[in-house]
Amino acid sequence: MSGAAPPLTILHVDMDAFYASVEVRDNPSLAGLPVAVGGPATGRGVISAASYEARAFGVHSAMPTAQAQRLCPELVLLPPDFERYTEASRRVMEIFRRYTPVVEPLSLDEAFLDVSGSERLFGDAVEIGRLVRRDILRETRLVASVGVAPTKFLAKLASDLDKPDGFRVIQHGEERAVLDPLPVSKIFGVGPRTAKRLEAMGVTLVRDLAALDRLEVAKRFGSSGLWIHDLAHGLDPRRVTPNRTEKSHGMERTFAEDIQSRDELRTFLLSFCEEVAFTLRDKGLRGKTVTLKARFSDFKTVTRTRTLDSATNLGPRLFRVASELLGKIELRPLRLLGVQVSRLEDVRGPAQGQLFGAGPEPSERQAWLESNKKLSAATASLDKLRRKYGRGTVVPATLLGRGRVKGRDGSDGEPGVAGRSLGAGLDAGE
Repeated sequence: MSGAAPPLTILHVDMDAFYASVEVRDNPSLAGLPVAVGGPATGRGVISAASYEARAFGVHSAMPTAQAQRLCPELVLLPPDFERYTEASRRVMEIFRRYTPVVEPLSLDEAFLDVSGSERLFGDAVEIGRLVRRDILRETRLVASVGVAPTKFLAKLASDLDKPDGFRVIQHGEERAVLDPLPVSKIFGVGPRTAKRLEAMGVTLVRDLAALDRLEVAKRFGSSGLWIHDLAHGLDPRRVTPNRTEKSHGMERTFAEDIQSRDELRTFLLSFCEEVAFTLRDKGLRGKTVTLKARFSDFKTVTRTRTLDSATNLGPRLFRVASELLGKIELRPLRLLGVQVSRLEDVRGPAQGQLFGAGPEPSERQAWLESNKKLSAATASLDKLRRKYGRGTVVPATLLGRGRVKGRDGSDGEPGVAGRSLGAGLDAGE
C-alpha cells in the first residue's frame, strides 16, 4: 500500500444484546439473570436475542427456544416488544445524527457513522466515538460497543472485538496485527460453506487468506474471491451511505403449527397487509408489485406475483391482491406465509398509472380513483390514532381480539427490507 494513510473517520456502533438489554433496563429485577427474548418453546419458537448471562450457557439468537431452555434451565424467556425496541432505537439514532448527518443504519441496533465533517465541532473520530457511547448510556441507560477505523469493515470488526461495552480503535498500519490471528469466518462474506472450502485449501486464519495470490482466490471464488481477499488485507472502498434506497418491504411468518384453512390464512394475510401498508405510509412510500410467498410442510417454497396499474400503500388494496394470489396456491398445509411489496416509489411523486394498452374503462377508472381517495382519507385519520396510541389501536373488524401475529420468535412482526447490499457475499443466506 502506498500514498497517504486513509483517514480515521468511520465509526460502527453496535448496541449490546439490544432487545434483552431494553428488557433488563425496563425491569431492573432481571439484572444479572440469563434473559432471552423469543418465542415459546412449544412449536417452532426461536430466540431473537440473549443477554450475556444467557450467552454464557451457549444460548444465542436464531437458536430454537427448546434447545436454549435445555442449555439454561433458569432462562428468563420474554416475548418481544418491538414498539419499545423501535422507540429505543429512534433515540439512539437521534444521538448519532447529533454528531454527523452521515449515518447508515443497518438495523434497529447498529449503524455506521462517517464523522469526517464533524471533527472541527466535536474533535477527532476517537473523541466522537467516546461522546456517542457516553450519550447513549446517559440518555437511554443502554450500553453500546464502538469501533473506530479507516474503513467500514475494520470499524465493524473493531466494535465486535471487545464486547460487551467495548471501545476499539484500529489505526492505519495496525490491520495486519489485528486481522492475522482471527478465524477466516470473521471476514464479511465468508459463511460456513465458504469457510469449509477455504479450510480444504489449508486456510483457517485471516493471515492464511491474505497470503494467497489474489488472482488464485478470484479463480476459485469469482468476483467474491477478490472481495474477501481485499478484506483480508483491510481494504474496503465502501462509503457510508445514509440514503440507501429501499427496494421492497414485506412480512412473513413461520407458523407454530402448519395451517391449511384458507379462511385462517387469509386472516393472517390481512394482518400482514395492514402492517406492511402502515410501514410504507410511515416511510412515505407506495409500491406496485405484490408478491405472495408460501412454504409447504415439506419445505417446498413457491411465490406468486402481480404488478398493479397504480402503486399503493393501502392495506385493503394489498390484501385484495394477496388474497387472489393465495387462491392460486395449492390447497395443502402451509408452514410459512408472507407478503412483500416491491417497485417502491416516493408518495410525493405523481401516481403514474397505465397510459396505453388494456386498462379499465374511464368510468371504472374514475370510480376507482374516488374510492381510493376516500380510503386514503380515512386511513390517514386512523394512522394518527395508531401513531399516538399504538398500531393495535385500530384494526379491521376481522382481526379484533386476535392480537398481532406471532412468529417463531414470538415477535409481533417480521418485517423485511430486500435489496440491501452491505458488500459481496459468497453464500446465500450467510
